[in-house]
Amino acid sequence: MLEISLNNVKMNYGLKDVLNGVSFEVTTGEKVALVGKNGAGKTTIFNIISGEEKCDSGLCAVRNGAQIGYLRQVPSTEEENTTVKEVISLGQEELILLEKRMNEIAREMEKSSGSELDNLLKQFTRLQDEFISKDGYRLEEQFSKICTGCKISNELLQRNYDMLSGGEKTRVNLAKILYANPDILLLDEPTNHLDIQSIEWLEEFLKNYSGTVLINSHDRYFLDRVAQKIILIERGEAEIFHGNYSYYLKENERKIMSEFADFNDQQKMIKAMKEAIKRLQEYGKLAYPGGEGFFRRAASIQKRLDKIELLDKPEDIGKKKLNLNFNVKERSGKQVVNVEGLSVILGDNIILDSANFDVRYGEKVCIVGNNGSGKSTLIKTIMGEVEPLDGNVKVGDSVIIGYIPQEIKFEDDNATILDTFRKDFNGDETRLRATLAKFMFYGENVFKKVGSLSGGEKVRLQLACLMQKDVNCIIMDEPTNHIDIDTREVLEQALQNYKGTLVAITHDRYFTNKLAERIVEVGDGKTASYIGNYDYYKQTKERQKNPTFAESISVTTKTAKTTSQISQNKNKKKGKGFER
Repeated sequence: MLEISLNNVKMNYGLKDVLNGVSFEVTTGEKVALVGKNGAGKTTIFNIISGEEKCDSGLCAVRNGAQIGYLRQVPSTEEENTTVKEVISLGQEELILLEKRMNEIAREMEKSSGSELDNLLKQFTRLQDEFISKDGYRLEEQFSKICTGCKISNELLQRNYDMLSGGEKTRVNLAKILYANPDILLLDEPTNHLDIQSIEWLEEFLKNYSGTVLINSHDRYFLDRVAQKIILIERGEAEIFHGNYSYYLKENERKIMSEFADFNDQQKMIKAMKEAIKRLQEYGKLAYPGGEGFFRRAASIQKRLDKIELLDKPEDIGKKKLNLNFNVKERSGKQVVNVEGLSVILGDNIILDSANFDVRYGEKVCIVGNNGSGKSTLIKTIMGEVEPLDGNVKVGDSVIIGYIPQEIKFEDDNATILDTFRKDFNGDETRLRATLAKFMFYGENVFKKVGSLSGGEKVRLQLACLMQKDVNCIIMDEPTNHIDIDTREVLEQALQNYKGTLVAITHDRYFTNKLAERIVEVGDGKTASYIGNYDYYKQTKERQKNPTFAESISVTTKTAKTTSQISQNKNKKKGKGFER
């Protein structure tokens, strides 16, 4: 059954044509992903389908009576003093009110008799039939399942929604929409603010979901696992690929190469025709006054040339071929970082408990784990931003670390890209501009203020600055958050070519698969090491028989101190045995 149909939809914002004739159809139960550059119009399409915006021309039709659940990138606001539980419950407000009315009638039946009781019984039966048909008796089970999957604890359920962080609101809104069980799900960046465990739960939920799902996401691994059809939004138009993200990548590259070959062939043909016209005209002039035949042949070729429909040059050719050449002038020693028996307590929480961690020169290591497991704390301790309760942290000889945190901040938000980069660059203006161009900062873009840059632009500028310092170890905390797929791929290529050491905290499994030579899992205050990429790590975890973290994996930690032992050390001098 046809759920959604867009036919020649056009949308213009001021002087910019965002959509220029988008057409596609989505049928019941399909799992579809929209892909394209930031600003291509994906969110605009979601807004049109949901009815929030009206297209300038064309037709958008949604199946009559279909219920739509829309998860937006920017969290919605709720009335003050509304708890998280109340917000999620709005997803099934109709059924909850129906259940409430059934309970009211049941109480009235206890006090009634005769014809009044018969009438109440009929009402109750009718409402109960409706409640059962809508799966009402599984409401509590579904609520619990979705809250568990979205990592919404009992404590969070009681909190005021308006007091939550942006990430927490996104998780709550996702839970509310999934709880509503609509016919059509519009999910705009659903994996933002979710850890890997929650993302994998969502993948399974969506694969088993009976309704229709449209996804806009930069999480390529997620798209590979969920999407059955990819719709590329490019230059205001839509192109459909029947397969997952990996299939789309191969087919799109094949299509682009074919288009480029056709473009080159046409250019060669046009060049040859122009040369023939010029040559015939010259022959005509030399043969004057009997050269009319040459001029007629030249005119005939010109007519054929004028009728040729010119092919556009494919824009994406060379897009991913940027060679950033991250040279490492001075390599470090073999041992880059060594952490032994690291224990960290923040407030009353034990974050790391006798954890061990080491990195050798040239390794590419990705750190994974649930939100709050201690990944960032481990890195911040290595960087000297957090002092441990106990343990040794040693950074090796000649190690020059370049650190890219989750939230990148520059000294002066009002400074331009050019001014900010100039502080770290040693060379003339021509070389400076050429170097910035390698990091995709072209022309007038170098005069943008750094405070107004997108997440991806900040990552690229920070990398550009670090590379001028000849760092031989890059440490990154969630480097692919809030950057589009094109920027992720450029970043991945640059880091693949990097000859130094890389340590990255990430929930991006596609990124991890491409780069990681070793996975370090952080959980329960401990670390566990796996040689290989994310797929190998996942397969190893699935093969393990014992369920507990400490027993099921070969950990790189020594025997842990007990919680009570750590607590007893709380008053000791912090940083005992600590060296950096």
